[in-house]
Amino acid sequence: MELLYASCVGVLVACGVFLILRARTFPVVLGLTMFSYAVNLFLFSAGRLSLNKAAVLGFSTDYADPLPQALVLTAIVIGFAMTAFVVILAIRGRVDLGNDHVDGLSMDTIDSKVDDQNKQGHL
Repeated sequence: MELLYASCVGVLVACGVFLILRARTFPVVLGLTMFSYAVNLFLFSAGRLSLNKAAVLGFSTDYADPLPQALVLTAIVIGFAMTAFVVILAIRGRVDLGNDHVDGLSMDTIDSKVDDQNKQGHL
């Protein structure tokens, strides 16, 4: 169980880092979302994985720790709000710049830089 859980967190982190390193905004947003899911799973595992334990004190001698559950619930809400905010920023950047590259340069600027580099390389 722990090996499966740890490998799921590892795969989410690897996919998130891979997508964050892309040059477009939508994969970066997906990468940040996957990375936040991995962090949520990690926080949830901090309270020890337990089955069939009471969530409230007094019903059983063994109980589940409610603090990681509260942290994950808060992180889910914050992650959703930040994802919505980043998507709006990406849409605004696409409209203003005409492309969705994460470096923030317009296509005219990129083309002029490539032309300048080609001219310098051929001299």
